[in-house]
Amino acid sequence: MTVATPERYSAMLAAARNGGYAYPAINVTSSQTLNAALQGFADAESDGIIQVSVGGAAYLSGQRVKDRVVGSRAFAAYAREVAKQYPGITVAFHTDHCAEQYLGEWVDPLLDLEIEQVSRGEEPLFQSHMWDGSTVPLGRNLEIAQRLLEKSARAHTVLEIEIGAVGGEEDGHSAEINEKLYSTPDDALRVVRELGPSVGASGSGSGSGSGNGVDGAGLDGAARYMAAFTFGNVHGAYKPGVVKLRPELLGEIQAATDNAFYLVFHGGSGSRPSEIAEAVRHGVVKMNIDTDTQYAFTRAIAGHMMTNYDKVLKIDGEVGEKGEYDPRSWGREAEDSMAERVVEACVQLGSAGKALR
Repeated sequence: MTVATPERYSAMLAAARNGGYAYPAINVTSSQTLNAALQGFADAESDGIIQVSVGGAAYLSGQRVKDRVVGSRAFAAYAREVAKQYPGITVAFHTDHCAEQYLGEWVDPLLDLEIEQVSRGEEPLFQSHMWDGSTVPLGRNLEIAQRLLEKSARAHTVLEIEIGAVGGEEDGHSAEINEKLYSTPDDALRVVRELGPSVGASGSGSGSGSGNGVDGAGLDGAARYMAAFTFGNVHGAYKPGVVKLRPELLGEIQAATDNAFYLVFHGGSGSRPSEIAEAVRHGVVKMNIDTDTQYAFTRAIAGHMMTNYDKVLKIDGEVGEKGEYDPRSWGREAEDSMAERVVEACVQLGSAGKALR
């Protein structure tokens, strides 16, 4: 298996939730970062999720083109081809952080395309899409989520929603680090009332679990959507003490809703291992990783350039050394470095060695 079918994706998410682990969701912006993610998942013997953000999708189409649908389609086509070389793992494709102003030019057209694909008996281009309603009132957020959920069902894809605001900055979106970074059990109850539980028709989504998100009934059902409730999450890199995560809040949300959710962890860069482990115990099945892998990729390039500055530059009339400024030389180092960070994430989240067979 290489790229997940809708059925395989559902099996992946259910296996993670039942097994008490989560998948790294790696943001990519190029063929190099995509190959690094695939390499890392294969080295870890882990299934995983590869995603493009609103900015990443535009960049993939060409920096002067900036067409998110074109970039997304190009990414998916290339990724499907190279993923064939990794038959021991399964990867799913995801679009990340689509705010309201981008729906009409990005996720809605992709869903329309996928509905057409499914009607022809084909697999959808992507396996899941995120609706980022963190900047609109909860009522508006859920109204749009309901509309997208109906389209997602027809497209055989999974919807991801965000309830609450993630602090920091990503792709031009920013939020202050304040009390708005914490969702509440009342928010979660409203989500269930208006959207139903995450688990689909084959599972009730209800049960008598203890609130840890992994031992209730109905966990074998297909995931209709995933929910990113915020518990102090912040995008970007921050010094210790700035970010105050409360992963126990996820346990309170699951307890209040009878374990209704497949959960997502946003803004996890720099989190303590204990905080990540607690979030996973409460039902997190997907953790977004971008800042740390960006740094790992770029750090290797910086090291190469600094070490070989007199070879990558034509200094004092010399000609440099082509083998050192060839993009493949520093590109290999960058991909290896990023792949190592992906392996680290798989080990930390518990997905390493658990690729579905």
